[in-house]
Formats: sequence, C-alpha cells, structure tokens
Amino acid sequence: MKLEHVDGENRGNVMLFALSTCGWCKKTRMLMEELGVEYDYIYVDLTSGDERDEAVAALEKFNSDVSFPTIIINDSDVITGFKEDEIKSKLG
Repeated sequence: MKLEHVDGENRGNVMLFALSTCGWCKKTRMLMEELGVEYDYIYVDLTSGDERDEAVAALEKFNSDVSFPTIIINDSDVITGFKEDEIKSKLG
C-alpha cells in the first residue's frame, strides 16, 4: 500500500485513511496540517486491485465500518469522522 507523507512535528505514528472526494476528509487534512502534525495518508478511492484490498483490510482492523476519515495514532487510538476537538486533543 503506497502512502503519501506530510512533513511536520512528530506526534507519534499518525495514519489517515481518507477519500479524495470527501469534504470531511479534506477538513481533517487541513486541520492536521494547521496543527503541524507529521502523518501519512492514503486516498482509498484512488487505489485499485490488491492495493485497495490491502488498504481496506488495514482500515478494518481499526474501524470495522470502513468509514472516512479515520485517523489511527500509534496503532491504538482511533478517531473516526471529523471530530475537531478530539483531533486537537490527541494531536494538538
């Protein structure tokens, strides 16, 4: 699975699963960049075949609903949806 990287301050291993057409996903990315967080992300809708299967399987481990956006912090904390206060609390 090919991840895109955004430089910033290291606040743990932060991964964002998103859709390129999702307004809430865009707001989440903008907030994370505003906070100056280093993170990796993947637009699941822009993947196909084995890469999509791998991305969905990775997401399902943390979010069985496979909903977007989903942020995973240090393979333990999970934030689903655009929850500005929770994102700021965990990453701000």
